[in-house]
Amino acid sequence: MLIDTLMERMIRKKGTDLFLTFISASLYDDVMPRQPRLVIPNCPHHIIQRGHNRQVVFAENGDYQYYLDNLREWKTELGCKIYAYCLMTNHVHLIIDPGDRIDNLGLLMKRVAGRQTRYVNKKEKRSGSLWEGRYKSSVVSADEYLLACCRYVELNPLRAGVVVDPSQYRWSSCPVKTGIKEQPWLDFDPFYMSLGKATDERAKEYKRWLMDTVTEEEWKLIREATQRGQLISGKKFVREISEKLGRRIELRGPGRPKKRKK
Repeated sequence: MLIDTLMERMIRKKGTDLFLTFISASLYDDVMPRQPRLVIPNCPHHIIQRGHNRQVVFAENGDYQYYLDNLREWKTELGCKIYAYCLMTNHVHLIIDPGDRIDNLGLLMKRVAGRQTRYVNKKEKRSGSLWEGRYKSSVVSADEYLLACCRYVELNPLRAGVVVDPSQYRWSSCPVKTGIKEQPWLDFDPFYMSLGKATDERAKEYKRWLMDTVTEEEWKLIREATQRGQLISGKKFVREISEKLGRRIELRGPGRPKKRKK
């Protein structure tokens, strides 16, 4: 397959040094003193933010559009890149590259979520939180999993039974990448751009790949890594990030560690 060949070629050429050539990774906690959030400059992050108690966040078309308008404004203001997004009724998925400043990720999420909360509260004459207290974030190894994460995000409406063709779901980046509509502020990553020289060629190849069978292993890795705030990557990328940080990063399984016997 064309897309698989391109990815293998780029990995051999660049390896996991694609982002590590200018990385200065840091631990960053933008909400409160819990487990620190790992944010890496110039590297994509998979973000999930859910409504408080899984409540509805987007009740009508205007709610979705207001969120996207603010996402566009703040990604431009802060110099972030948005590679993929999907707004579902009670949660959002985003693939964000914060650029050179790691605090841009938290700032963008805070500004967009805050405006949405005030907008909904004013419209519905209510008060209180619209979102869960802390969004979930996971660093993505671009060479290995960026396109896969974009597919994970954009297939959400299909897996939820909302549509039979993900490119027909208007509140995601999928219609843009499959050539149905234009959205100038959406960023195209190098892997997507390598799918073809012409726009229609890239759109056709991406849609074909989008609907290919996705292994359960791929779904599980992305889902569980994001839930636990771990890297969406292979072991080599984890080792390189660990060396750069000067501390060990583990790909742990679900659940709490077992207590040691005294």
